[in-house]
Amino acid sequence: MHRAVKAGQDALLQKQQPWQITPSDFFDAMQTPRALFARLIGSAADNIAIVPSASYGIALAAANLPVPPNQKILVLAEQFPSNIYAWRRLAQEKNARIHTVPRPPDSDWTTAVLNALDAQTAVAALANCHWTDGSRIDLEKIGARCREVNAALVIDGTQSIGALPFDVTRVQPDFLVTIAHKWLLGPYSYAFCYVAPQWCQGRPLEENWLNRAGSEDFTGLIDYRDDYQPGARRFDMGEGSHFILAPIAATALDQILSWDAASIAATLQHHTDRIAAEAQRMGFTVPAAAYRTPHLIGISHRAGLPKKIAAVLAAEKIFVSIRGNAIRIAPHVYNTPADIDRLLAVLRKVI
Repeated sequence: MHRAVKAGQDALLQKQQPWQITPSDFFDAMQTPRALFARLIGSAADNIAIVPSASYGIALAAANLPVPPNQKILVLAEQFPSNIYAWRRLAQEKNARIHTVPRPPDSDWTTAVLNALDAQTAVAALANCHWTDGSRIDLEKIGARCREVNAALVIDGTQSIGALPFDVTRVQPDFLVTIAHKWLLGPYSYAFCYVAPQWCQGRPLEENWLNRAGSEDFTGLIDYRDDYQPGARRFDMGEGSHFILAPIAATALDQILSWDAASIAATLQHHTDRIAAEAQRMGFTVPAAAYRTPHLIGISHRAGLPKKIAAVLAAEKIFVSIRGNAIRIAPHVYNTPADIDRLLAVLRKVI
């Protein structure tokens, strides 16, 4: 957003004068985005770690959750790789197994996951919607089932947090990670990881000076300490202050909170419902309304997609992603009904 760009430009200019950066700035830079993200998901700021990526947050969960031998780690078919590779390594190291929930023909991921969760499940590593087509996953129901079978719930929220309401008190995940550069409208290489209170005494992925207790006092940094900053701050990445990225992320979060995630979702649903209806008239297949998310929709075609369809759309200044046999369309509040008209007109020409 324009406001976020301005925040980044101001931060760059400030970095030209590093002598004006004080010891407290190293910590203050993290506090505003940490607190704003906590508000967005209904968490305390103490439970939020500043991390660089989704894969970092997933690796953090994998390093701290117990996985006994022969138990299973539950994932979705065609899940985004950042929420796969750490679990494959962990399963190999712990003599556990990966259980992949197949894609349900009716897009009802929630029922498919609930049927797969049992006493043999150590971890359910899931998303809040499927990244290829936006098909919905009811994490409140799944969270309740995870607690019944004593399975940990780890969520990669990259695909919707910021565009859909999310409340950690209702879902109760063990770990939740989401990146800033997608639906949070923020910078690349900046992300947030929620850590449930029961895991806040765990082991960080890295030992840096910022996450140690008392490191605000620069004069005492050589008095090495074994204790950490309180709560999830022990998991903060090195150089988490990010004097340029942090204000961009904070500015974007402030705007999202002002708009309100529920209002964003309602706005975007007008677009995706219209896309779904018109796409079906053209012969496309879309997830049923009950299993769609408001902000993200994937449309596929029985005859397959025309070659270079993304390039054809891009030539018309319409930008989508091809995920498998689906065109993934992700409108936002800056899109207008006229934008949707143009998208549909081009699709009619190429199908």
